Amino acid sequence: MRFRPCIDIHNGKVKQIVGGSLMDQGNYARDNFVSEQSGAYYATLYKNAGLSGGHIILLNKADSEYYEEDVRQAVSALRAYPGGLQIGGGMTDENAAFFLEQGASHIIVTSFVFKDGKVNYDNLKKIAAVTGKEHLVLDLSCRKKEGAYYIVTDRWQKFTDVRLDEEVLTKLSSYCDEFLIHAVDVEGKAAGIEKELAAMLGEWSEIPTTYAGGVGTWEDLRLLKELGKNRIDVTIGSALDLFGGSLPFEEVLKFIGKE
Repeated sequence: MRFRPCIDIHNGKVKQIVGGSLMDQGNYARDNFVSEQSGAYYATLYKNAGLSGGHIILLNKADSEYYEEDVRQAVSALRAYPGGLQIGGGMTDENAAFFLEQGASHIIVTSFVFKDGKVNYDNLKKIAAVTGKEHLVLDLSCRKKEGAYYIVTDRWQKFTDVRLDEEVLTKLSSYCDEFLIHAVDVEGKAAGIEKELAAMLGEWSEIPTTYAGGVGTWEDLRLLKELGKNRIDVTIGSALDLFGGSLPFEEVLKFIGKE
């Protein structure tokens, strides 16, 4: 297990939100924490800590009045840590090259690929042609419905008909370098992980996979390590002291670093 840091940007600010609360209308989200620091501040912190493979997520849509400020924050972070961070949020075959040129190691994509409830393989091939498999991350963030996990898109509000299971993971892994998977129903709540999802990801380990959502205590981290068989990486947002939480950043790094 590795720790993958995050920089979430919404309305031009680095913040942590309750995942399922994000709405396009009115640029609304229920905030857990709004930072006074810039994206570049956090990028430099992660660089100095020797952490790579973290992600920046732009949470506003491209037509939002705040989108340009989101991008400005993101670019400042990418330039502060060239090659050390991935970026997602509204990524397409048309803007992917720009963010790679600004220093992103990978492009993270969801809604461009999962269209109208299905996997749009034409769009997947288009963006992979720009980034190359080695610079592409598929965001398979999911919510539970009728006892199974389904990939969600459009600020995590729309269910696709793509059930997240080992067969889908294997098929999609041929197009990308990594997976990023937010357990949306527990994202931003720091009230426990999705155990069933963690166990499934632990059984499947063909490419690097990062789990996000619900980590709030040392027990959550221990459980994620155990269920994920130490194979899946983790990101922590709202529970981290950097974002107003109770888990000290340095102690988390030490805990995760122990076998």
